Amino acid sequence: MVIGDRVAPAATAAGATARLAARTRNLRKVYGRTVAVDHVDLDLPVGSVLGMLGPNGSGKTTTIRLLLGLSTPTAGTVELLGHQLPAGLGYALPEVGALVEGPGFHPFLSGRENLLRCAAAEPHLATAAMPRAVAEALERVGLSAAAGRRYRGYSMGMKQRLGLAAALLLPRKLVVLDEPTNGLDPAGTREVRAVIADLHASGTTVLVSSHLLAEVEATCTHVAVLHEGSVVAQGELGELLEAGNSGLLVSTPDTTTAVNALRDNRMPARATPDGVRVDLTATTGPEVVATLVRAGVAVHEVRRQRTGLEDLFARLTSADSPEAGLSNVATQELPADREVSS
Repeated sequence: MVIGDRVAPAATAAGATARLAARTRNLRKVYGRTVAVDHVDLDLPVGSVLGMLGPNGSGKTTTIRLLLGLSTPTAGTVELLGHQLPAGLGYALPEVGALVEGPGFHPFLSGRENLLRCAAAEPHLATAAMPRAVAEALERVGLSAAAGRRYRGYSMGMKQRLGLAAALLLPRKLVVLDEPTNGLDPAGTREVRAVIADLHASGTTVLVSSHLLAEVEATCTHVAVLHEGSVVAQGELGELLEAGNSGLLVSTPDTTTAVNALRDNRMPARATPDGVRVDLTATTGPEVVATLVRAGVAVHEVRRQRTGLEDLFARLTSADSPEAGLSNVATQELPADREVSS
């Protein structure tokens, strides 16, 4: 787990590298005088569902493009499925399905015809297997009924579904989804969540870039938070939430007595509608309970107050957060045709 400037060192053992589906080291991308990505060290564990979070302009899409070889880094290294980029792109990319920056298809072809063209470009998909692969992918994203309609007549949500279907034409080791629920209604969002769960259950590694914190919290096992082009936190979701959790909620009918007893023992506490909230920065749960019992306070329930992802995200990316001060570079994601390398 990494929070703030406590960055895990690069793996040196072959076994450690093998446990990562992708990783970057000292990754940096500059467009003219604008720094879009600044010394990013990102680890994507095999079999995980990693949610990449960050405000607009934080470098999420730029990082994904660098991971997939769609853009060349100004500095740093990228390793994808055990292959160093760019030399290993031809070996790694056939094992990757991706939906990045919205799908792009031929407007006058149907959804099925567009997918058949995508299938023809898959080196691991036999010609005879293409029709079935296309049909299964359309069924998986709920587009079977609209497969014969021209793409130009698709809604935004249907276009997004077709892009997802293209990424799922055959089993992948890694699936990368950039804002996969963009344009989808609640039912479509639930279906995408189910697809991600199926991929995770099958052992596929998934990287999801999203601004929907509730969706990330519901679907992801790991999280990486980007802010101003740098990674300010990454690790297992549960560990990150636990690291931001320093409170204990005590349910008791003796609220006033409990607060006074804790404060007398230099334990910061305050009354809340649900009971007594105790700050654990300088104490522990057992010490809190022991103090209350000695004071004769009736304790009905004690539980940790779990930090939500929204609270953690706000703390890490707020202007006055110490973790957010790691990089004060100007960040802006620009089109590839304005790319400048140095």
